[in-house]
Amino acid sequence: MASLPRLRAEDPTIRRRHLLALPEDVGPDEVEVLAISRFAQARWEDGELPQPRGIMGPMTAALGIRAVGSSVAPARALRLARLSTLTGPYRVEADDAVSLGLPATSTLAYVLACPRERGEKPYPGGDRDGLKRAFPEGMPIREEERVLQWLVAAARRLGGSVRTGEHGTVLTPDVDSAIDLTVLSDSWLEPDEALAVVQSVLPRARLSEPTGTWTGPQPGVGRDAGGRPGWVAEAGGRGLSAALEQHGVEDEAERQRLLDEAAAYDELMIAVPPVPEAYGVLVDLGHDGTLSVEAGAETTLPPLMRTLPWTANGVVAYRVHWEPPFIEELEAERPSFEHRVARSRAAPLVQSVARAVHGAIGGEIADEADFLVDPEDV
Repeated sequence: MASLPRLRAEDPTIRRRHLLALPEDVGPDEVEVLAISRFAQARWEDGELPQPRGIMGPMTAALGIRAVGSSVAPARALRLARLSTLTGPYRVEADDAVSLGLPATSTLAYVLACPRERGEKPYPGGDRDGLKRAFPEGMPIREEERVLQWLVAAARRLGGSVRTGEHGTVLTPDVDSAIDLTVLSDSWLEPDEALAVVQSVLPRARLSEPTGTWTGPQPGVGRDAGGRPGWVAEAGGRGLSAALEQHGVEDEAERQRLLDEAAAYDELMIAVPPVPEAYGVLVDLGHDGTLSVEAGAETTLPPLMRTLPWTANGVVAYRVHWEPPFIEELEAERPSFEHRVARSRAAPLVQSVARAVHGAIGGEIADEADFLVDPEDV
């Protein structure tokens, strides 16, 4: 079996490119699946490696061009987007990893070729992925932003790192920083049914309901100050009766008929409220924050799911979300110890609830990056 080509740190082209560094147990098929999960047209390309426009530096032997008959297998190019390819895998020796500032666990690498597209300097605020730290002069935009965000998400999922080109900043996203899960199914659970499923895991769960209810117009509403059929005017307004007159409804009987119809509609909505199109189930975790299950229609599916027969008639998303006591810590690249402790206690609860919902309705489970998760791994 041919060995992998070596990624040579001394090659200046390598140092100008964005790299995805991975542990030795990650296969190309896993990288391919994550690419297809984000980019609908992702595919391996055979033959000579392409040179997209806007790429810094020439194509060199370090990027996969090998002599015919060599015992070294040529690197392959995985097309991500129109102008972007990910080439690899390459073998990373220990001294090359040290020279590039990569973690010692980095034994495989992929090289990203993409346009250099930059916008404004980063705004203050959260930076969970570290991209603001990596690009202080101007944030990536358009295609470079999309592929870099995917690169970081893939590194988080696969336990790897990303090395950015210009400054050589190494980003090693915390694999535990994104714990939310979403169950995607063609089955709709009524609020009470969903509550029962969540309560089978967390008995303290309750439906998220408004704090007050509307019981219709107050007594006396429907007559203006002169006793005529009308409506109580809002502050600065003239009332419904005056509005009807303004639109040519001057007949007293017609105004009364319209007002009676409005009152009847209100009574119907109170007696038989419309079926909810979305709802939530809440669980108070005390010092660890709040866990919620938010159910609603999903219109944007991962590319891997768009051609499945059962998604043709619509999909319902059940988002299992953890909200910490201090919400801003969710976007911190290095959150506090207290946040990490609370997250470590909330993560298995999120997984248990997602597993219970999936067991009740089937479908697929996706993580925060819309990468599908095997239910057996949850």
